[in-house]
Amino acid sequence: MMPKYLKYLFTIVILLPICSYAQKGATPQRYATGPGGMLYKIYTQNKGPKIQVGNFINISAIGKTDNDSVLFNTYDSHPIMTVVPKTKLTGDVFAGIKYLSEGDSATIKVVADSAFKVQTKPKGFTGKYLTYDIKVNKVIVKGQLTDSAYQEVIKNYLVDEGQKLRASEPGKISRYISGHNLKLSKTGDSLFYMINKPGIGDNIGPGDTVIMNYTGRLLNGKVFDSSIKAEMIKAKMPVDPTRNYAPAQIIIDPKAEIPGWYEGLQLLNKGASAIFIVPSKLAYGKSGVSIIAPYTPILFEVTVIDVRRSVKKMLPATK
Repeated sequence: MMPKYLKYLFTIVILLPICSYAQKGATPQRYATGPGGMLYKIYTQNKGPKIQVGNFINISAIGKTDNDSVLFNTYDSHPIMTVVPKTKLTGDVFAGIKYLSEGDSATIKVVADSAFKVQTKPKGFTGKYLTYDIKVNKVIVKGQLTDSAYQEVIKNYLVDEGQKLRASEPGKISRYISGHNLKLSKTGDSLFYMINKPGIGDNIGPGDTVIMNYTGRLLNGKVFDSSIKAEMIKAKMPVDPTRNYAPAQIIIDPKAEIPGWYEGLQLLNKGASAIFIVPSKLAYGKSGVSIIAPYTPILFEVTVIDVRRSVKKMLPATK
């Protein structure tokens, strides 16, 4: 399970991709050349002001290697929202973004050897470029605003975006359920669940320790976490070499887990397997975490392997 303490980086994200391997590619044609050997091709160009350092931007992006192996895809999760920083590297992706305006779309190719001057180059990497397909959704220009006034404008924009996501959440859940023809039950707290396989014995209760396998997905099918290594590999998700992929041990404690787990696991017993669709109010709420955007419902597939009963419940009552 993803730790509750992780925070969703909604306003500051660095556009450098995760490490991956690539094949060496030829120099692309019909690209304009920018600083540091950076290449760019603009597909849709509007007449607005060009992006500058200090502007707030909302962009969608796909990061790829020379052989089109996808490194990241914000369309699977949420757009990147950040204030454009001063570039530390000549010819980085931000240098390419400065050729764009709100509504523009482009491909930017950054020289990999230059990029790896500020991040570790993975062993065996032979590609020439890191490629970004970018769509600029929104630009907020500071202009003559004071720092505090500018921050207030950005804050209000983020609040408005969050409210749009919040309003769209019930529809996302309904469309997923109907689109997959699921016969789900619903708790009073709006947790949707379906027990695929009943277990044996008493239901899990507060204080019990649950040994279980799980896979967490966004409603678009994107896996964001799993206790099963094979599921991570199947989903083409990064596999943490330091992590021991094994059944998780979860203590049923409202302070330790998201409310959806605390509520949902108490519907199960040893040997049961189930699907939970967890609304954001029972998950990561208005903050989100990792690739889980604010106000985003998530799905868990869980299988309870064993239940260790709370010691307090097994002790005889004292007179």
